[in-house]
Amino acid sequence: MELKRILIGLEGLKAKGKLDLEIKGIEENSREIKEGYLFVAIKGFATDGHKYIENAIENGAKAIMVEEGYDIKSAKISEDVTIIMAKNTREALAICSANFYNNPTEKLKLIGVTGTKGKTTTTFMIKEILEKAGKKVGLIGTIATYINGEKVKDSDRTTPESLELQRTFSEMVNEGVEVAVMEVSSQSLKLHRVDACNFDLVIFTNFSEDHISPNEHPDMEDYFNSKLKLFNMCKTGIVNADDLHGAKIPKLFPESDIITYGIDNYANLLAKDITITNSYVDFRVKLSDRNERVKTGIPGRFSVYNSLAAIVVAKKFGVAPEKIKEALEEVRVPGRSELVDNKRDLTIMIDYAHSPESLQNILQASKSYTRGNVISVFGCGGDRDSGKRPVMGEISGRIADYTIITSDNPRTEKPEIIVNQIEEGIKKTKGKYEVIVDRTEAIEKAIKMANKKDLIVLAGKGHEPYQEINGVKYPFDERIIVNEIIEKLDKENKK
Repeated sequence: MELKRILIGLEGLKAKGKLDLEIKGIEENSREIKEGYLFVAIKGFATDGHKYIENAIENGAKAIMVEEGYDIKSAKISEDVTIIMAKNTREALAICSANFYNNPTEKLKLIGVTGTKGKTTTTFMIKEILEKAGKKVGLIGTIATYINGEKVKDSDRTTPESLELQRTFSEMVNEGVEVAVMEVSSQSLKLHRVDACNFDLVIFTNFSEDHISPNEHPDMEDYFNSKLKLFNMCKTGIVNADDLHGAKIPKLFPESDIITYGIDNYANLLAKDITITNSYVDFRVKLSDRNERVKTGIPGRFSVYNSLAAIVVAKKFGVAPEKIKEALEEVRVPGRSELVDNKRDLTIMIDYAHSPESLQNILQASKSYTRGNVISVFGCGGDRDSGKRPVMGEISGRIADYTIITSDNPRTEKPEIIVNQIEEGIKKTKGKYEVIVDRTEAIEKAIKMANKKDLIVLAGKGHEPYQEINGVKYPFDERIIVNEIIEKLDKENKK
């Protein structure tokens, strides 16, 4: 594609060199540059892409995009290389990527889901419903990217960089995808990753404190305002009316078509007569012209909210009530309140909870509907915020009936140091607990002590099929490990 076509929609550019160049690809990583590519230099948190301009040219870049303020004379750039200066290269990369891939989101129905919690589960519910209705669906999110039911790759962040995002949408278009559903993080909105995306529907699940750090958001106001950007990109929004921040959105966007859902407050779609058990929730909701009971195998009150958001989308697409009900009952989300089928019929839940708030939420929810004991098995990741470790220990000691402190992804830290820090917090409570550093042994102990009325919560690992120790990722899929342990215990009992 000609460079001048790639630059369509960008304002305030300064250029030196040819604009009728044929560009074969775009990259922000100089190591990925090939002959005839455009290199876009991004100022990142860890490194500045402008340092690698000469590497990009050595690898074959024919055009370079730099950010205003960069001293072009400081780099050795030959006369045959076109230089473009943009006000913001992150923003420019998103527009250039969309142009290069022929604006793929204009050929799709695109649904964006933002919020502090519930993004992953809501996107999976929407995917399941639309697929049940015969639609070809793509999904991009925290766990993986799916195209027409097939997992094409695992994710390393909630929302990919704009270049990868547009490339993936282009692939979806080529595969005949009709609807794409995507988790949209506040960080992706702030860093222009989803600029140039053509959204048809956007969803706001809820809002609470998270992602406040020097490299993310300085405060809650910035965090909320970043999420609100999504509503400037779409005229039709779906909002949780029971969330204090969500309830403000209809007034903030009076020109938009905002549909609300909820349980406690007035909303366009309401859930009533809710039943929550340790293996499912069911509730009454208006699917067509009458109220019907809907059941989903993901326990917890939050599951009702996620289901309601997905139902609003389903109604927008004209999905039949029976298809909605079938999909919600069958949907399973890897590592999100995921129940593990096992021969002993024990209730064993895998959840990605790895922060104080998420651990508190999952344990409080579990406690509210479990007839027996809640057994909490968790650790904390190494090389991450150590301040949260005693806090999480205190939370588990206060809420769970029994806690087994164990290892998570220790990374380069000693697991014993991490579990000792967690133990400092649990000692402040009267909670019963023990420390078993080996995670497999910890899970085995929980299984041995549980009966069918109890609930085992394996928190922290979620969908991850590995355990990271000293830079090496060892296979560690808790679904497999649970069943291997039960198999071993059953054999021992028969002897």
